[in-house]
Amino acid sequence: MPDTATLTWTDQIEPGTVNKVRALLERTADADGVAPISEQAVLSLAEADPATRHLLAVRGGELVGYANLVAAHDEHPAMAEVAVDPAARGAGVGADLVRAALAEGGTGARVWAHGDLPAAKALATGLGLVTARELWQMRRSLATPELPELALPADLTLRTYAGPVDDLEILRVNNAAFAWHPEQGGWTERDIAARRAESWFEPTGLFLAFDIADPDRLLGFHWTKQHPDAAPAGEVYVVGVDPSAQGRGLGRLLTLAGLRHLRAAGSTEVLLYTEADNTAAVHTYTKLGFAPAHIDVAYSLP
Repeated sequence: MPDTATLTWTDQIEPGTVNKVRALLERTADADGVAPISEQAVLSLAEADPATRHLLAVRGGELVGYANLVAAHDEHPAMAEVAVDPAARGAGVGADLVRAALAEGGTGARVWAHGDLPAAKALATGLGLVTARELWQMRRSLATPELPELALPADLTLRTYAGPVDDLEILRVNNAAFAWHPEQGGWTERDIAARRAESWFEPTGLFLAFDIADPDRLLGFHWTKQHPDAAPAGEVYVVGVDPSAQGRGLGRLLTLAGLRHLRAAGSTEVLLYTEADNTAAVHTYTKLGFAPAHIDVAYSLP
């Protein structure tokens, strides 16, 4: 068996290889206790995306590593995510994948280290990488502290998802609220449709807030998620507020509505992800009882 792995870029993975990548990702998650790549990257495996490329590392005819690369867009740098089969570690596969992904991504490209595990830190240090971005996973129990009561202001209405008829308004608010965000901004109808097709999707877990005076214009939404593979954990999946509606307490209101829904649905714990430097979001979630659980770090060349 050769000592080094052969790296091959592709814009779309063959169906049989997709299954091998998924199996590799499962083995990696089992070994590390954290998913090696994001949901967005997993979704891109089976559906061609012109902005995404895939890097396969094969040694001795076996898939031993995988990298997902989303091209730079607007003002956002390229982002890579890497996974190495636990049985193939220690032979330089991870370093080769990271080097290749950063080179392909161009100036400013970054690579995620989900959980920022010791091995990832050591690899980043060995390659001379520096921290470019931190994403916090925050958690709280849904038992204690007790959730505040949900008090809906008289000028607002709150309902759940009515179907694709709501998609255009959700997209408008999402893309306005997250225009600065490399992954969450720029969603299309395809992004919503892909998530609506997932087994975890439930329309009763997607909350929409409107002003009574303008019931067709969405002010904000909270998309919750229940993890079928990590029950009874729920997730504050996306909270988006129209920038024009900031200052009305919608972020807290929508988050609380979703938390109460997740608890009623049987979740005993809830998690969320937020940028470490998003002071307003961190403040809101901290006041609702959340605390940092682990950190994802994006590394880049200096």
